[in-house]
Amino acid sequence: GINVPPEILGRGALEYAGTRAGLMDQAHKIVLEITERGFPDRQGAMAIATGNRYGARLALDDVTFSGRNLVVLARCGFDILKLDRSLVAQIGAPGQEAPAWLDHLAALRRGAELEIVAEGVETREQLDTLVAAGVCRAQGFHFSRPLSAADFLAYHAAHG
Repeated sequence: GINVPPEILGRGALEYAGTRAGLMDQAHKIVLEITERGFPDRQGAMAIATGNRYGARLALDDVTFSGRNLVVLARCGFDILKLDRSLVAQIGAPGQEAPAWLDHLAALRRGAELEIVAEGVETREQLDTLVAAGVCRAQGFHFSRPLSAADFLAYHAAHG
C-alpha cells in the first residue's frame, strides 16, 4: 500500500511518480491509499482513475461517512474502504447500542462491491460487532502492536 499525498494527485504527477519509481509494471500489486481529507479536485479524481487503469487497487482511507465520502466512492470506483479508527472507537462494551454508522455501512455494502477494512480495532467486542456488520478485514492493537522489521520476520517465521 502506498499513501498518496494530495499534492501529487492530478496534473500527471501520480503517473509520473509511478513511472519514475519503476512501479508501472507492478501496479497490479499496489494499493493506492487516498484519505478523504486529502481528496482532490476533478483532475485528481481522473489521476486516480489512471492508477486504476494500470491495475492498481484504490483505497479510500480514514472514512468517517461524511456526505462527501459517499459521493467520492460513487465517482471514483474505489476497491477498498478503510474505516477511520474514530468510528471503531464508538463501538463499546457488550449490551451497548451499536453506533448509527453501522447502518450506513450495511447500505454501502449492498450498493457497491467494496472490501471493508476497519482500522483501530482494540477489543474483541469491537471485532465481533464489525464481523457481524460484514467487515471482513481489520487492523489494530487487538491483533498486534507495531513491530520492527526484525520482530515481524521472527513472528512470521514462528507463525507461518
